[in-house]
Amino acid sequence: MKKIILILLAFFALTTVSAQIKKPVKWTAKTEKISDTEFNLVMNATIEEGWHMYSQFTPDDGPLPITLKFKNQKGNFELIGKAKESPYQKQFNKDFAVDEYFFENKATLTQKVKITNPKTAKIDVNIDFQACQNACINDNKDLTFEIPVTSKTETALPTTVDTSKAQIKEVDTAKAEVKAVSTEPITSSPKEEKKGLWTIFFLAFLGGFAALLTPCVFPMIPMTVSFFTKQSKTPAQGKRNAILYGISIIAIYVILGLTINAIFGAKALNALSTNVWFNIIFFILLIVFAASFLGAFEIMLPNSWANKVDRQADRGGVIGIFFMALALAIVSFSCTGPIVGTLLVESASKGGIAPVIGMLGFSSAIALPFMLFALFPAWMNSLPKSGGWLNTVKVSLGFLELAFAFKFLSNADLVLQLHYFERETFLAIWIAIFGTWGIYLLGKITLPHDSPLTHISVGRLTLALLVLSFTFYMIPGLFGAPLKIISAFTPPQTYSESPRGFIGSSNSTEKLPDGAEFGPNGLMIFTSYDVGIAYAKEVKKPVLLDFTGHACSNCRKMENNVWTDENVSKILKNEVVIISLFADDKRDLPKNEQFISKSTGSEIVTIGDKWTDFMITKYNTNTQPLYVLVDTDGTNLNPEKPTTSYNPDVKLYENWLKQGIKNFKK
Repeated sequence: MKKIILILLAFFALTTVSAQIKKPVKWTAKTEKISDTEFNLVMNATIEEGWHMYSQFTPDDGPLPITLKFKNQKGNFELIGKAKESPYQKQFNKDFAVDEYFFENKATLTQKVKITNPKTAKIDVNIDFQACQNACINDNKDLTFEIPVTSKTETALPTTVDTSKAQIKEVDTAKAEVKAVSTEPITSSPKEEKKGLWTIFFLAFLGGFAALLTPCVFPMIPMTVSFFTKQSKTPAQGKRNAILYGISIIAIYVILGLTINAIFGAKALNALSTNVWFNIIFFILLIVFAASFLGAFEIMLPNSWANKVDRQADRGGVIGIFFMALALAIVSFSCTGPIVGTLLVESASKGGIAPVIGMLGFSSAIALPFMLFALFPAWMNSLPKSGGWLNTVKVSLGFLELAFAFKFLSNADLVLQLHYFERETFLAIWIAIFGTWGIYLLGKITLPHDSPLTHISVGRLTLALLVLSFTFYMIPGLFGAPLKIISAFTPPQTYSESPRGFIGSSNSTEKLPDGAEFGPNGLMIFTSYDVGIAYAKEVKKPVLLDFTGHACSNCRKMENNVWTDENVSKILKNEVVIISLFADDKRDLPKNEQFISKSTGSEIVTIGDKWTDFMITKYNTNTQPLYVLVDTDGTNLNPEKPTTSYNPDVKLYENWLKQGIKNFKK
């Protein structure tokens, strides 16, 4: 009877473990033959409902991308290009301030290989990936692809060898089971895609409206409308021609967007957005645009172009109207060019048809006034007169271009991790730019093309107050303030000369114990379990084990939204010792510390592997974030709720901490 009870208890423990350890992604594999020497290695993933897995193209400084490690490649086979993926979804992650690319439900990766050693019978690959729901897991999977032996007389028709059952070894504490999955590509979320395109259209429309209020375009409105109303034989014809003129403006800019898309392609544009050289080149380009708007010089297309187009406009009819619109685009290029360039850069970074949508929004804002004032000529009387205010608009756009340029330089520095352009440097430059802009709007600075200023208008004063208010808002960011309004533009707080601030912090010069470092929100953390436990014994405090990840979005949400609460922050700072263990740390363990996991049978070769295995072995889970309160002997202090994970409820988290600390003091 006693043996039966023990067996039942063991079974119960096993099932409990399997229920806690998350395996939300299941992999299968098959080999597709292309020719006698070339094959496609197809990796299919089935993702549990509610989970998502990140693409191999996820930008740097974001969640962890899929990485493929092929074994015994040298002398046996060659990889042809990078693995291709089924369509992924795209969404901006404000915690990392990057776009993240991810799969839901299903994913397919296809790697083309060329066999260089005829004796090669199989190819082994290790897939390292991250999957997230309310928590994240970092996992890896070994797949084996069988290479079929073919005779020389066999035709090179595509054949498939399914290795999903015979050749794949999957380690699972509950069971080893492989399910067949469909290779049907998944599609991007229409809702998210539509939302992103509408945002681009709206921002481009605002850019077009700004271009409309420049000295190159605004004076053209009454001139052009007057031409159509006076030169047309009937009012109806004048209105029709004005509408055709507006449609032609839209067509010209949309054709430009289509051309950009056709030359580079959607995927290439998307890849460029995270490329270091792309960011540096456009930093320089936007600096040039800004200098032009500020009055250093004018960017103009050759006069011969305008003259040739103007002669074509004299032909009349639809063709003549189209060339009139083209003449406007060329003549006004010195004002519209920098804005168009900036919009194309920003929309190109989104990929897909974003450049086309951007140009549609921009041109619509320019074309609309020409059409409306032609349809309702009486409205012309309400237009403000041209004057020096137009150059003020142009200079203001120059300041915005200048500020925007430094975002691209910041991106390049972040990708290379050079730390030349950290958060304080970025903010100092933005404070200088917006502060100078505010002073300019108050009339204290004049630039080359400004008219004499005897007074400033109420509108100009209002804009000056807004710009200066934004400038003062940024100043505390130099001392560690989060600046949530512009968090998507600034480098993260951890990418800083002084993450905890250097003025106004009573403990900014606090000396840290050996082995400690400053972590999120300036809290003291240990990243070594043994060192952290030793310090906790010394100061007689409980330990908060923080199983986290460098690329864990929900970990950042907890740190930014829960750990920053006044009561929670006070507890974390004064009443516990925090040991942060990073499950996605890819640094190799010393050879003598590497081992085979008793729980999963996997090789533990990196620091991240070690902490993931610790989670599985000790706490029967592999998700991050995971928080555990223990005493200095590692005994859990919250028996009723041993661990807690991602939960934005601040009060629940605070009560959980207080209960553990209370138990420690008993």
